[in-house]
Amino acid sequence: MAFALRKRGPSNFDRAADGSMTLMEHIRELRNRLFRASLAILVGFGFGIWLSGPVLHLLQQPYCDLPKARLVNGSCNFVQLGPADLFLLQLKVGLWVGLIIAAPVWLYQLWAFIAPGLHRHERRYAYFFTALAAPLFAAGAVLAYFVTAKGLEFLLNISGGGDITTTLDITRYISFVTNLIMLFGVAFEFPLVVLMLNFVGLASGRKLLSWWRVAVFVFFAFAAVVTPTPDPFGMTALAICLSALYFAAVGVAFLNDKRRGRGKEVYAGIADDEVSPLQLDDEPVTATPELSHSGPIGAPEPVAAPAPIDRRYDDMT
Repeated sequence: MAFALRKRGPSNFDRAADGSMTLMEHIRELRNRLFRASLAILVGFGFGIWLSGPVLHLLQQPYCDLPKARLVNGSCNFVQLGPADLFLLQLKVGLWVGLIIAAPVWLYQLWAFIAPGLHRHERRYAYFFTALAAPLFAAGAVLAYFVTAKGLEFLLNISGGGDITTTLDITRYISFVTNLIMLFGVAFEFPLVVLMLNFVGLASGRKLLSWWRVAVFVFFAFAAVVTPTPDPFGMTALAICLSALYFAAVGVAFLNDKRRGRGKEVYAGIADDEVSPLQLDDEPVTATPELSHSGPIGAPEPVAAPAPIDRRYDDMT
């Protein structure tokens, strides 16, 4: 039994890329992709609720490992100020975990809707930056986790008097840790901005390297402002990591400039307000040779009178 093969038409990606999709088809595609992303987040939220207990225990470890942590029956002692605070906190942690679990699905749906409007080289850059964004954010989150322990130790040593008992509110403590993780993770994405400026041709590697003093100063000022703990350890760790990532991004920018052949132009080493160098020669200027005079113009020859029409044409013409 033979089956006839039906020729498949262009995919939605091809039709969106060449502009053949109508407005209503774009709206339907956006609706379908939002539905799939929402369904993936809902499934991830279910797993997040199941994993909220271990995640909360992991976030409590920086405080529980401190020698000055208040222990009751061998476990850390936190308080909740409202009857539903712990339940709402578990929902919040479950939502964050669900977003992380479902990230491959909803990020793909977002990318599949945006990618048809990009050029081929823009898609290649997007793949490169996306592949770097996740490890950089994870590195910032890991650094924030260790900075939290040092910051709490510093704060408890300052405020921990002999007649004062410190008991942390579980909601405010988890918000403190998650905000610090989010802050460090986003700050670690700054090298991608530097690489983007170089890849699109707005700043060369040499120009980025000339800004290193301003960049280091901005990193330390930014770390001093945004770090929630007043201890110098967290501020210094964040600033040093950002400076190291900046110099690494500048190194990649130099490699990109070398690959593209930048800096070999005629006026590459000349500033915008600098005069171009003149090529001066020491050869003496000689006199121009004397020009010869032209002869007189002769009188024009007389023009013959036109012949009659009957003499210029024969019977055939």
